[in-house]
Amino acid sequence: MWNRIDSRINGALNRIRKAFRGVLTRVNSAGNVQTIQLKGLSGEQLQDVELFQHYGFTSNPLPGAMAIMLPLNGMTSHSIVIATEHGKYRLKALKPGEVALYTDEGASIVLKRGKIIDVSCDEYNVTTKKYNVNSENYNVAASNTAEFDTPLLKATNEIEDGKSTMNVMRQTFDTHDHNHGGDAGVTQKPNQQM
Repeated sequence: MWNRIDSRINGALNRIRKAFRGVLTRVNSAGNVQTIQLKGLSGEQLQDVELFQHYGFTSNPLPGAMAIMLPLNGMTSHSIVIATEHGKYRLKALKPGEVALYTDEGASIVLKRGKIIDVSCDEYNVTTKKYNVNSENYNVAASNTAEFDTPLLKATNEIEDGKSTMNVMRQTFDTHDHNHGGDAGVTQKPNQQM
């Protein structure tokens, strides 16, 4: 009798589909919840599977990304994707505790150990009403230009151009004179200070 009960329970459990893997073939990102098309384990095609993501974070995974599907109530026809991964583009060798956002084109933001944030991109745009950075070091390296379109650019301390600081330039201007030589002599210091 117990064998028959065990057999019936096992038969019922085997009819319930467990979580499984698949590969994305297409993403529709237009709706409130993204839907995807993917191939399951044995080549089965699944259509309009909902892709759930954490609040505040969204991505549109590329075709070829791996996915983990969870069949709600064990039904393949009502599966949802709970995670995606594309090993070709994922940033590798992060240290324990580090976090990264990245794209297939190589743009990335990496929150590194030591409270360091590295941003890598071809163009970095910030649009804001107020921008505050509270950091011990803030470095911008632009191989072409760095533009600031603002009515006022403030610095509470020194501004340096690699040769001198703004305060040293101001002192040099305020105390400079011109030696014209001969009878002309030396001019007075500027009557307007910087």
